[in-house]
Amino acid sequence: MRTRHWLLLLPSALLIAACGGEEKPTPSNGDSGAGNTPAEVPDTPPAEEPVEPPVEEAAPAHSAEAIAAADAKFASVCAVCHGAEGKGDAPAAAGFPVKPKDLSDTAWQASVDDEYLTKIITEGGAAVGKSPLMTGAPDLKDKPEVLAALVAKVRGFAK
Repeated sequence: MRTRHWLLLLPSALLIAACGGEEKPTPSNGDSGAGNTPAEVPDTPPAEEPVEPPVEEAAPAHSAEAIAAADAKFASVCAVCHGAEGKGDAPAAAGFPVKPKDLSDTAWQASVDDEYLTKIITEGGAAVGKSPLMTGAPDLKDKPEVLAALVAKVRGFAK
């Protein structure tokens, strides 16, 4: 009797073993009769789409009048010491005990924010712990667009 039980269980065991294993899908050969054949899944993950670097926000556009006024202020006040190119090499500054900042220095530019530039432009060097020989332009406090254009001009020296 034991043999009969074994014979009855053997087909069931073979059927379970045959169905239990994972079968890899075969690629479809375009045969319309295949119908239920799943597409083959590649072993490698799909390539990630390239990520574009964030776009820097453009500085707000200033009116032509504000830019002209900022250029005039720089030429008449700032360039006397910082030079026309902002290098801090103007002849008037040759005898100063502390040389004017080279505004084109990218490391310095990265170390200061626009708020700092606004303060030093309007209040002078002493307001930020720098040389009191750098005078401020307090009249620009009432001209925020001109002041912003002047800050942008200073930032432009680093490019």
